[in-house]
Amino acid sequence: MKLRRSSRLVDMTHYLLQHPHQLVPLTFFAERYQSAKSSISEDLAIIKQTFEQQGIGTLKTLSGAAGGVQYIPKMSADEAKATVQYLCEQLANPERLLPGGYLYMTDILGDARIVNKIGRLYASLFAERSIDVVMTIATKGIPLAYAVAHFLNVPVVIVRHDNKVTEGSMVSINYVSGSSKRIQTMVLAKRSLAEGTNVLIVDDFMKAGGTINGMISLLNEFNAQLAGIGVLVESEETSERLVDEYISLVKLSSVNIKEKQIAIKEGNYIDFME
Repeated sequence: MKLRRSSRLVDMTHYLLQHPHQLVPLTFFAERYQSAKSSISEDLAIIKQTFEQQGIGTLKTLSGAAGGVQYIPKMSADEAKATVQYLCEQLANPERLLPGGYLYMTDILGDARIVNKIGRLYASLFAERSIDVVMTIATKGIPLAYAVAHFLNVPVVIVRHDNKVTEGSMVSINYVSGSSKRIQTMVLAKRSLAEGTNVLIVDDFMKAGGTINGMISLLNEFNAQLAGIGVLVESEETSERLVDEYISLVKLSSVNIKEKQIAIKEGNYIDFME
């Protein structure tokens, strides 16, 4: 279809936003709009400049016969800080206190708007890493995993605590919970991961890191590679941390159940912002 430049820019922007991290050949746009590649390149330069100015992301251009353009979602430091500040304010509500020092977060993880922002923030933080799959453990981390995976344009793999007949053959491991020190089991379908897959682990809450450490052990069974770890909330009140390298958005500094007080602050994500 032949479109005027203004219409072409709108449609091209919409297409790129809907296909993050996907390499789109210039010939695709040239044929789509019946325009010369030189005109398409000029349009993409305008979109790239606007994306970067508005903190939406950037466009990466690859030259050559197999080249094209790729939209890389990004989040500005100001927007990231505002998002994390909102999370801190919400999580500091003493009504969220649960036994054991945990926080009620179901409402936040059920808010598509905020989960979408968290997904884009993590996609921005891990944009330069080679990631093939996002992994999480059932159940509360699932919304986060799908949000991150959407902006990275990769599939999601869900680790479970019990076998599902619909999953086929499973790989099962035992791991020690970092907080309770109990031995637990996690399983993953054999068809879920190919050998050499680069995996980003995402979880909603981390105390000592036993569950995440178990998922890392599970990756070893598949000969898969750990590409990174993203945690929504980490607890600082732990005597031993089983995981060293991770990116957290929020830190739970202390909990006073008797006084119903929650101390919340920013996580270490700011150290990884460009």
